[in-house]
Amino acid sequence: MTTIDESEVEKFSKIADEWWDENGKFKPLHKFNPIRLSFFKQEICKFFSRDEKLLTPFEGLKILDIGCGGGLIAEPISRLGADVIAIDASQKNINVAQIHGEKSALKINYQCTTAEDLASQNQQFDVVLALEIIEHVADVEKFIQACSQLVKPNGIIFIATLNRTAKSLLMAKFGVEYILRWLPIGTHDWRKFLKPSEIENIAKDHQVQLKKIQGFSYNLFKDEWSFSQDLSINYCLIFSK
Repeated sequence: MTTIDESEVEKFSKIADEWWDENGKFKPLHKFNPIRLSFFKQEICKFFSRDEKLLTPFEGLKILDIGCGGGLIAEPISRLGADVIAIDASQKNINVAQIHGEKSALKINYQCTTAEDLASQNQQFDVVLALEIIEHVADVEKFIQACSQLVKPNGIIFIATLNRTAKSLLMAKFGVEYILRWLPIGTHDWRKFLKPSEIENIAKDHQVQLKKIQGFSYNLFKDEWSFSQDLSINYCLIFSK
């Protein structure tokens, strides 16, 4: 059994050319990226006792970005000094990411592969990023198991996704896809959204422990994201081994 859902891969492959268009189909991610990166930088520096003020605080850290898409997270993480391997099941996404990375003069190891394939090779990382990907996989438990195998002892995993609530159905599904048209209709299947407890319960069976949960909220009127205690739409779980 693979974690790849071919229909999901095809969905994102069709719009891969728009990854770096800030006003294109990935506009929501471009808006979301600054606060996400701020969060990752803060938490990774805290966990590994790094100085956030340094230009390259992630130097010496090996980081895996699962479901990297066009490289929207891999590139800034690389600029912070990390040794980055970024993977995606879509070869078209990888091609777009490689071209943009080369233009940006960044040394990112992009691979068209899966988390379970890397885990079977006994590869391990200080940090594993699984951002807005778990709701698109075919087997959630197998995916979390692979993430747990891929993180080193005393390493951390970030799993960011969307909660399965009435509010997320209204805002993250119908609002974003049908009303604001920020994403193509059908991008998300609300039924595949996961509650934090569902992820945590699976993770417990694979030797990783929940360290923190962080919510994020978007203010439509201010057009800005902020940290929040509200987990009803966007949230991120941090696990450690």
